[in-house]
Formats: sequence, structure tokens, C-alpha cells
Amino acid sequence: MRFGRKKIGTTKSRVVMITADGAFAQSAQDTFDVNSPFELALVPGTLATTAKVDIEGASAIVIDIDAASDVEMNALHHLVAATSGRPPVIAVTQVFDAALARRLLQMRVADFLAKPVTPAELVRACTQASKGPAISEHTEARVETFVAAVGGAGATTVAIQSAIQLLRSNQRKRATVCLVDLDFQQGACADYLDLEPRLNLSEIEPRPERLDRQLLEVMLSHHASGLAVIAAPNRPADMRSFDPDMVMRLLDLVSTHFDHVVFDMPRFWYPWTDSVLLGSNRVFIVSEMTVPGLRHARLLADAIVERLKEGPSPRVIVNRYEQSYFGAGLRRADVEQTLGELYAGSIPNQYQLVREAIDRGVPLDEVKPGNRISQAIKKLIELPQSGAASAQPESPLSKLKLSFAR
Repeated sequence: MRFGRKKIGTTKSRVVMITADGAFAQSAQDTFDVNSPFELALVPGTLATTAKVDIEGASAIVIDIDAASDVEMNALHHLVAATSGRPPVIAVTQVFDAALARRLLQMRVADFLAKPVTPAELVRACTQASKGPAISEHTEARVETFVAAVGGAGATTVAIQSAIQLLRSNQRKRATVCLVDLDFQQGACADYLDLEPRLNLSEIEPRPERLDRQLLEVMLSHHASGLAVIAAPNRPADMRSFDPDMVMRLLDLVSTHFDHVVFDMPRFWYPWTDSVLLGSNRVFIVSEMTVPGLRHARLLADAIVERLKEGPSPRVIVNRYEQSYFGAGLRRADVEQTLGELYAGSIPNQYQLVREAIDRGVPLDEVKPGNRISQAIKKLIELPQSGAASAQPESPLSKLKLSFAR
């Protein structure tokens, strides 16, 4: 396939569309003919059978693709690689599932739509794609994910303090950090930081495509430290799963607009959990220093590795660590023997300090500067990406792009 280039003189932004669906082509033509900021260049046929596409001056390319066809998907892959995100490519498919999302994610398409596509959705996708920076120039977030091995392990506290540490470690670079509480029913991040949770899921879920940078800003909570927080109001009796598309759009938008993202994961496995873990640079399992806690941490880590073979290797953090020299308590050798190469490190037990920080809604260092917990978390967050922590190559999904909602 060759991609011809020539100058286009027009007052409207140019969108190139390739489709063999006559009804979809007519609908798109009608959409762009009436009150649209775009001029549509329609190319009939499939991407695989199109010999030459003029993309010069285009603000977006819309490809109607048969996701079940390897030939079509390979052609889409070559197109995105050839253009390097200039212009951005929007894929339109008949169906959508998690496997297709991962494949499109690896190709780094700018956005995707599933038929039937409304005129408003098509124009909105083209508008967002044309406004966004080129994919090759876009800096995506580094993602740290924390999940508890057992209830009460302190994963939320560790996630919060890790986010604070990332913020402070990158002050000179003015890097932005966002903490996302993914426990939509019983999350505690906002309570621990004395913030009002502003994520209104009921407003987003009926129309997840409405979620953009402006709406996200409305739903962000801001801590005095400079940390941005996304958390939903507690709904302990509303035990239900949320639309994976909505969750993926939300997380993708967050990863697009922040330098670092920290996820506080719920213990339950949801339809979107795989994608979050796959999209993480590092996954930390937080355990308490008990025999059941260490066993559950080992089982969870093994399950993640088996389930997500292409994902990051999980590491285990032992929280509330207390060295036992005498008696029948656990010793460091017991921890290392149980966890092996999964052991990332430990965080000392300073319960009174943590409780005071939570009650005041402040970071630990504001209660006691230079405390041992903050020092331990700093060492864990600054662990090099080598050895057991990254024995496998970094996943192509590691820069979180979960739903292409730009």
C-alpha cells in the first residue's frame, strides 16, 4: 500500500474516510455536508484493497474495518505505522471486546467507534483526534497500581503516600500526579485526604463519550499538596459493576493528561481489571505481615502472572513490618522464603502516625517529617526497572491507553 501526499487548499479541516459500507458512507456524507467543520474525502472500498490514499493535509483518517479479518487488521497496523500518528487514525468496527481493544491499543490508533455510529459521535471523534497532539509526540503517564492481598493490609495508605512521594520527587520537573480510587463503591482515598469525592459516575455512564478534558476537570478533587484525586462518593449498598467502556475512557483520559498516575485497586476482580493491570508500568500487591496475608499475596501474584502473561510482573510490599528476633513471630527470612523474587520490600509499622495523618487528612511527613514509612515508600517507588521487577520486556500496553477517548 502506498500513501500519496499533496497539498490541499480548503478552509475546512479534511477527514479521509475509507469504507465499503454504503449506508455508513452516505450517513457520513450527510453529516459532514451539514454544519460540519470538516470536509469529507470518501474512499470507497476496504483498507486492504485500497492501493493509494491521499492523506496530505488531513486532520484525521476514519477507517471502517472488519476486525475479524486478519488482512484488514494487518493493513490497519501498517497504516498507523506508516503515518506515525500524523494524521491520527480512527477505527470503526462492527463489534468491540477486550481482545480487540488490546490489539487496537498496541497499534496505537487515536480512537475507535463501534457501529452503529451516530453523526454526533463521528464528528466528536474527528474533532478530538484533530485537536490532540500527534501520537508519536504524546507523553503518556507512568502508571503505578496498588492492590491489597487481604482486607486491612493498608494498600490505600501506601497508594496515597506513593502518589505524594511521586509528586515531591518530580517537583523540579513540575510533573503532575493523579491518584485514582478505583473502588467505586467503598473507596477511602478521598476520606483519607479529607476531600470531597467529585466523580459522578451516574452522569458519565449513560454517555461515556461525553467525558472530555473539561468534564474531567470538574470531577477532579485537588489536595493542598498539589495531588489530583479522582474518587466517587461512597455507595456501600450499590454493589454492581460499571460499564468497562466508561471505566476505560475515564482512565485513558487521565493517563493522557497527567505525568504519573497511581491506581488504588479494589480487591474484587471486575471486567476492566485485566486492562488496568495490563496498562500499568508496575503492579504492587500490598500484604500485612501475617501468614495468611503472605499466602494470599503469593497466590494473587501467581494468578496475575498466569492470567496476564504480557503484563508487568507484580511485586509484593509487606506493610506494617516488625522484625521478630525472639518468639514465634514471622522473621524476615520467613517473608523472603514465602515470596521469593516477588518480594519488593517492607514498610515499618507506625500505626499511631498513620492514624493521625488519616484523621487530619494530610501526608505522613506533615505529621512527622522524615518518618520511616515515607523513607521506605520512597525507596520502593524509586526501585530501578530491572531484575525481578522487570524480568520481561515492558509491555506495549504499559503506557496506559485503555479506550482511546481523546
